[in-house]
Amino acid sequence: MANLAGFPVNRYLLFRVFKYTVYLLLAYNVYAFFVENHAAAGAVFADGVQLGKVIEAYNDSIDTLAWVLLLLVFELETFVLADERIRGGVKWSLNAISAFCYLFIIYSFYGYVAEMLSVTDLAPVARGACDLAASGDWKLVVEQDDYVPLAAQNCAALGDAQMLRLMDAMVVGDAATWSEIEWLAWVDVINAGTWLLVVFILAFEVWLQLRQQLSDRIMRYGQVVKVLLYSTLLLCAIYWGVNGSFLDFWDAFLWLVAFFFIELNLFEWQAETSGE
Repeated sequence: MANLAGFPVNRYLLFRVFKYTVYLLLAYNVYAFFVENHAAAGAVFADGVQLGKVIEAYNDSIDTLAWVLLLLVFELETFVLADERIRGGVKWSLNAISAFCYLFIIYSFYGYVAEMLSVTDLAPVARGACDLAASGDWKLVVEQDDYVPLAAQNCAALGDAQMLRLMDAMVVGDAATWSEIEWLAWVDVINAGTWLLVVFILAFEVWLQLRQQLSDRIMRYGQVVKVLLYSTLLLCAIYWGVNGSFLDFWDAFLWLVAFFFIELNLFEWQAETSGE
């Protein structure tokens, strides 16, 4: 027992409060990403977001929502529900939610790839930035998913820099800004693909554990592979912390902490059944 402000507190209770606080913060990030994506979509898709472009416009928020639901499924399977409860209707319900999440996660991965291809599909603009600003129809990219109207106030700062535009939108920026955005888009793709591998391994381990076939040997092999994958994810988070937005870094950090809890759940679950 620990003491908090003079009152005895169970350390395990504090651990659970911390764990579920992380989960709640990740749930809030769904809203935060939606606000960010909605603002960016208004600039990139000036004529409105077509149905086929929804995943590209809102890939961060859709992806995060699906991941939060999948995280809850893993928490139920590895910690909350007893083995004998994961049968019949409960099992099929969890499988259905997981399948729904995997569908959107894979589709979101496609969205990240599509966005990466979009921001690398650039064309030079013959006119100067201030000439474009005079028309009043152009947007200036400041950073990834951040666009402002191109006006006299900001065009002068660009000087004689060569301007590049998105092929399918009236959005321009200088070569240095687009280069940073392209790198961030590539990191998005690498991060999303790596997370797919992580959850596929975890799902396989849970499947084996429910059949009491998850051996120590398989766990060790899985841990070696996942250390490499989690290291890649950590590098992506660090890159976002240095070159991206705080929201991207914070979200990546919270996901690493959350899946540490899932890995701990699985480790304790496997050790418990092995002891029995």
